[in-house]
Amino acid sequence: MAGETHSMIDRLIQNGALRRWAKAARQADDADLPELRRQRATARRLKFHLDTLIHKAESRLALPMPGNQAFPRPHDADWAWRPELWCGPLPVPGLSSVESKSMLGTEATLFHDCAHSELTLRQLRNTREADLAAYGLRMDVFRFDGSYLSLAIDLPEEAAQGLRRKHLIRFDTIVEMEKPLEIFARLNIKHGPNTEQIVRELPLHEEDICVEFDLAYTKLNEKRVEKMWLDLIFEGPQMNQVILRDLTFSRRPRAEL
Repeated sequence: MAGETHSMIDRLIQNGALRRWAKAARQADDADLPELRRQRATARRLKFHLDTLIHKAESRLALPMPGNQAFPRPHDADWAWRPELWCGPLPVPGLSSVESKSMLGTEATLFHDCAHSELTLRQLRNTREADLAAYGLRMDVFRFDGSYLSLAIDLPEEAAQGLRRKHLIRFDTIVEMEKPLEIFARLNIKHGPNTEQIVRELPLHEEDICVEFDLAYTKLNEKRVEKMWLDLIFEGPQMNQVILRDLTFSRRPRAEL
């Protein structure tokens, strides 16, 4: 109740100030010069704060909204998802000298076999007009003395529920790199004691990076599907910076022949 009262008082004060400045503007042609000079000085101070507020508001309101799950997906998709790292701010936004099996958030895990880690991971705010994801992931790799580097993304339980060999799993991403490298996407599906794996190379030369995994070519036991995850495997990552501006998944049934 007290909050509503303060809010009402604030609105009354603001409306009163707006009316006073509107009146001063209408009467500026006939106002006394000393009074007009005083009003001009006050208006300039007020304008500085208003311009600052407008600039910051337009900058923030132009950014992709946190939590946004909107992105292009096949019209017949029965499941679609953007991981948390690309949706909202994480409690711990970054890691340095990242050890193998370190997690950023609850869904992304970095794996490597470096004797000495010179790797950093950091969540960053997307600011480009074209970005739909609110956040991105930046990985900096300096000296790299290992033989492999991969980022694993755990897919939610919903992705595995009702999964069939007739399904296509689609993976879309936006990648920026300081210098060219090869990135492979490996989809892993655990079913009972076995794990199906499908590997695709990302077409980094294309503007829209998309790969599809066709489960028809697997030996998937549909009754025993437990979970899915995706590994992004980076080949020759040393002295490079890779930014994943967005990362999304969708699932759809293959068209019947």
